Amino acid sequence: MTDAPPEGQSQEDTFAERHSILARGYGGRGDPPDPADVLAMPMVLHVPKATPPPRSQLLEAAASAVVALCLDERVGPGGEWAGAVRDWTLARIRKVARRARGAHWDAAQNVPGITVEVGQAQARAFVPGRVGDVDSRIKRLQIGGTDLEHDAPPLPIPGRPVLWIDAALEMTVGKAAAQVGHAAMLLAGVMTVDQCRSWASEGFVCSVREADPKQWKHARALVDTGRAVAVRDAGFTEVAPGSMTVIAQPAP
Repeated sequence: MTDAPPEGQSQEDTFAERHSILARGYGGRGDPPDPADVLAMPMVLHVPKATPPPRSQLLEAAASAVVALCLDERVGPGGEWAGAVRDWTLARIRKVARRARGAHWDAAQNVPGITVEVGQAQARAFVPGRVGDVDSRIKRLQIGGTDLEHDAPPLPIPGRPVLWIDAALEMTVGKAAAQVGHAAMLLAGVMTVDQCRSWASEGFVCSVREADPKQWKHARALVDTGRAVAVRDAGFTEVAPGSMTVIAQPAP
C-alpha cells in the first residue's frame, strides 16, 4: 500500500515521484508460475472498419497514451493506480494491444485508463494488472488478425521526440503499438524531471516514423553515443529475442 502525499501536497506536486518510477528502470522479477498471474498493460486501438486511421497517427496515439498513464496523477503516492503501476514496472514490462470499433470501443472507455487522440486516430492505455483479471470489456476484443496499411506521413514534428521503428521487422500494428509505448516510457525515464514535465505539459506529443536502413543506421548511432534510447524486445511474439524494435530520439 502506498503512502498518501504529505499534508498540504497535491498530486501535481508529486510529479518527481511519478517520474522516478520510470527513471529507475524496469524488471527484476521473474515470471510467476501461473501464467494468469503475469502482469501486463492492456491497450486498445480504435480501428473503425469503414474509416481506419493512418497507421502512424494510431501509433503516435498509443505511445502518448502509455506514457500519459504512467505519469498520471493517480500513479502518485496515495493514488488509486499507484500500486498497480509500481508492481508492473518491477516485473517484465508487457503490453497487450487489441483493436475495437463501434460499441466495443465505447464500452472500453468505461474501463480505467487514458485515451489519446491524434488526428484521425485514438488509442487507450489501461491500468496494468494480472492477465487473468482483464476486464471482460477488454478481454473479448481481438488481439491478432488486424493490421493497417503503411502510410507516408510528413516529416517529424519539429521540436518533439521521434520514435523510429525498424521497418525491416515488419511488425503488425498491434505489436508496433506495444513497442512504441515502451519506447515512450524509456524516453521519459531518461529525461530530467523538468524535461519530462515540459513534455507532459504538451500532452506527450511525439512523431512515430518507420526507418529505412539508412535512417535506422543513423538512429542506432544515436543510441551508441547516448543520444537516444532503444527498445530491445523479449521475443515473446513476432520478433526474435533481443531485437531492437524502436529507437526513441529526444527532441532536439
